[in-house]
Amino acid sequence: MVLVYFNSDAIIEIESGTYADKKAEINQECITWNHGIGEVVNNLIKNGIEIYSLDEYNYSPYNCFNGTIEFEPKKYRIKKLENKIPMVYSIVGKKKNNC
Repeated sequence: MVLVYFNSDAIIEIESGTYADKKAEINQECITWNHGIGEVVNNLIKNGIEIYSLDEYNYSPYNCFNGTIEFEPKKYRIKKLENKIPMVYSIVGKKKNNC
Protein backbone atom coordinates (compact mmCIF):
# COMPACT_ATOMS: atom_id res chain seq x y z
CA MET A 1 0.00 0.00 0.00
CA VAL A 2 1.34 3.41 -0.96
CA LEU A 3 0.28 6.20 1.37
CA VAL A 4 0.08 9.76 0.11
CA TYR A 5 0.25 12.75 2.43
CA PHE A 6 -2.69 14.49 0.72
CA ASN A 7 -4.84 11.35 0.67
CA SER A 8 -8.48 12.23 1.32
CA ASP A 9 -9.77 8.65 1.21
CA ALA A 10 -10.00 6.37 4.21
CA ILE A 11 -6.87 4.29 4.82
CA ILE A 12 -7.94 0.73 5.65
CA GLU A 13 -5.37 -1.66 7.09
CA ILE A 14 -5.45 -5.00 8.90
CA GLU A 15 -3.32 -4.75 12.01
CA SER A 16 -2.00 -7.39 14.38
CA GLY A 17 -1.57 -6.75 18.07
CA THR A 18 -2.48 -3.51 19.78
CA TYR A 19 -0.68 -0.26 20.45
CA ALA A 20 -0.17 -1.49 24.02
CA ASP A 21 0.99 -5.01 23.06
CA LYS A 22 2.29 -5.43 19.51
CA LYS A 23 2.56 -9.21 20.05
CA ALA A 24 -1.06 -9.70 21.21
CA GLU A 25 -2.91 -12.35 19.19
CA ILE A 26 -5.47 -9.87 17.93
CA ASN A 27 -6.21 -8.85 14.34
CA GLN A 28 -8.45 -5.93 13.55
CA GLU A 29 -9.36 -3.66 10.70
CA CYS A 30 -8.12 -0.14 11.32
CA ILE A 31 -9.56 2.83 9.44
CA THR A 32 -7.70 6.15 9.54
CA TRP A 33 -7.54 9.39 7.57
CA ASN A 34 -4.68 11.75 6.82
CA HIS A 35 -5.17 15.33 7.96
CA GLY A 36 -2.43 17.67 6.82
CA ILE A 37 -1.22 20.43 9.13
CA GLY A 38 -2.82 23.06 6.88
CA GLU A 39 -6.20 21.35 7.11
CA VAL A 40 -6.00 21.17 10.91
CA VAL A 41 -4.77 24.75 11.44
CA ASN A 42 -7.22 26.26 8.95
CA ASN A 43 -10.16 24.52 10.62
CA LEU A 44 -9.03 25.76 14.04
CA ILE A 45 -8.84 29.32 12.66
CA LYS A 46 -12.27 28.99 10.98
CA ASN A 47 -13.69 27.96 14.37
CA GLY A 48 -12.37 31.00 16.21
CA ILE A 49 -9.17 29.58 17.68
CA GLU A 50 -6.27 32.02 17.97
CA ILE A 51 -3.05 30.08 17.31
CA TYR A 52 -0.13 30.87 19.64
CA SER A 53 2.35 28.22 18.52
CA LEU A 54 2.80 25.27 16.19
CA ASP A 55 5.74 22.91 16.73
CA GLU A 56 6.77 19.73 14.92
CA TYR A 57 8.83 16.91 16.41
CA ASN A 58 10.95 14.32 14.56
CA TYR A 59 10.00 11.65 17.10
CA SER A 60 6.94 10.20 18.76
CA PRO A 61 6.66 9.81 22.53
CA TYR A 62 4.75 6.56 21.86
CA ASN A 63 5.85 3.33 20.20
CA CYS A 64 2.67 3.20 18.15
CA PHE A 65 3.93 2.75 14.59
CA ASN A 66 5.27 -0.32 12.80
CA GLY A 67 9.04 -0.50 12.39
CA THR A 68 9.89 1.99 15.12
CA ILE A 69 13.08 2.16 17.15
CA GLU A 70 13.64 3.85 20.49
CA PHE A 71 16.65 6.10 19.82
CA GLU A 72 16.45 7.86 23.21
CA PRO A 73 14.36 7.02 26.27
CA LYS A 74 10.67 7.47 25.33
CA LYS A 75 11.51 8.83 21.86
CA TYR A 76 10.59 6.68 18.85
CA ARG A 77 11.17 7.00 15.11
CA ILE A 78 10.32 4.84 12.14
CA LYS A 79 13.65 3.15 11.52
CA LYS A 80 13.75 3.43 7.73
CA LEU A 81 12.75 7.12 7.82
CA GLU A 82 15.15 8.13 10.62
CA ASN A 83 14.58 11.83 11.39
CA LYS A 84 13.42 12.79 7.88
CA ILE A 85 9.76 13.44 8.69
CA PRO A 86 7.83 14.99 11.55
CA MET A 87 6.24 12.29 13.70
CA VAL A 88 3.95 14.50 15.80
CA TYR A 89 3.14 18.16 16.21
CA SER A 90 1.62 20.36 18.89
CA ILE A 91 -0.64 23.37 18.55
CA VAL A 92 -1.36 25.85 21.31
CA GLY A 93 -4.35 28.10 20.90
CA LYS A 94 -7.29 29.69 22.64
CA LYS A 95 -10.88 30.32 21.63
CA LYS A 96 -11.36 34.00 20.82
CA ASN A 97 -13.76 35.81 23.18
CA ASN A 98 -15.88 37.27 20.35
CA CYS A 99 -16.81 33.87 18.88
